[in-house]
Amino acid sequence: MRMHKKSRLEERIEECGGIVTVADLTDKNMKRAALTPEYLPFNEIFGNNNPVRLEIGCGKGKFICETAKANPDINFVAVEKISNVLIEALERAKSENIKNLYFLNCAAEVLEKYFRESSVELIYLNFSNPLPKEGYKKQRLTHPRFLEIYRRILKNGGKIIQKTDDKDFFMFSLESFRGAGFGVLSVCENYDKPEYGDVETEHEKKFKEMGKPIFRAVAEVKG
Repeated sequence: MRMHKKSRLEERIEECGGIVTVADLTDKNMKRAALTPEYLPFNEIFGNNNPVRLEIGCGKGKFICETAKANPDINFVAVEKISNVLIEALERAKSENIKNLYFLNCAAEVLEKYFRESSVELIYLNFSNPLPKEGYKKQRLTHPRFLEIYRRILKNGGKIIQKTDDKDFFMFSLESFRGAGFGVLSVCENYDKPEYGDVETEHEKKFKEMGKPIFRAVAEVKG
């Protein structure tokens, strides 16, 4: 079902302008658009040189807001391409005055436009759309074409933490990680006891209440 556009969406995003960059993708060719850098100035945005972590597909922002508040010595950037969803995360972060959290309204294909090489220590992929139809395989956020982007913006030894409720997508992701040369450090097919500091997402809570297992993997960039 198509989501109705939220009222005053553009104005509300503009009111959160201090904590978000909205991608100007006049060029619809994503590969070409990514070649023109507009690197996020982390020192200016956060006022420090703390490590940077990235969530791709932050949704309404529960995970990233709570994670940022629990880790004040780490800087977080949350990416969400659907502005109708992102606005809820933006307004929550603004109302809670979370200083170590910034947002980027763009697609994952153009991350290199905004992130320098080796500038991120960790990427979260929480309950990404599994896109089960074969024809959409290249759009999955753990497809090798995305993993190559992540590899370039991650530091050596940087990690990806993925959580999903979809077993087929999880198996696809593990194969992709290994095929792209990532080291798979951890695989859990029933993640019910979160590690210290691991915030439960909206989807995770819902799926657990439905009795569905949560799949979790940690992959690492190899030097």
